Amino acid sequence: MISVTDCPVSSRYRPGMACGSFLQVTLKFLDWLAHRTGRMDAGAAHHATGRRGEEAAYFYLRRRGYILVARNFRTPQRRGEIDLIGWDRDVLCFIEVKTRTSHQVKPAGAAVDISKQRELAAVARQYLRHLPEVRQWRFDVISVYYEGECSVPVFELFQNAFPVA
Repeated sequence: MISVTDCPVSSRYRPGMACGSFLQVTLKFLDWLAHRTGRMDAGAAHHATGRRGEEAAYFYLRRRGYILVARNFRTPQRRGEIDLIGWDRDVLCFIEVKTRTSHQVKPAGAAVDISKQRELAAVARQYLRHLPEVRQWRFDVISVYYEGECSVPVFELFQNAFPVA
């Protein structure tokens, strides 16, 4: 028997929350349920942390006003993936999400080195080829930090994190 009081997200729900917040709470509950029943896929722990961070970043950016249009975009012509793509007003943003469980190691944003920047730029150019002319676009990096197993994430958003080549 599952008790809602055992669920780590139940204490965060408040009546009158926005629809996006309800969806976020529902997804957290389903993740918790899958973990609790042993039905979570058996991937590496850092992959699960990364997925958790991308989901949290998605909802954080929506609350900040971004209109997100794609997740985990890949193209057969280039290696790599863009975690999130969205509009911040009239600017198209290619967003790299970096998730960490501690501030003790290299900052999450520092993991986007020149090699990763080139990879992201190549995939972004492929995405742009399928759109009418986009006048403004940029690369953002969002760092998501979890300091404990069920802690609330801390976000650091770096808009225009590196130049468009």
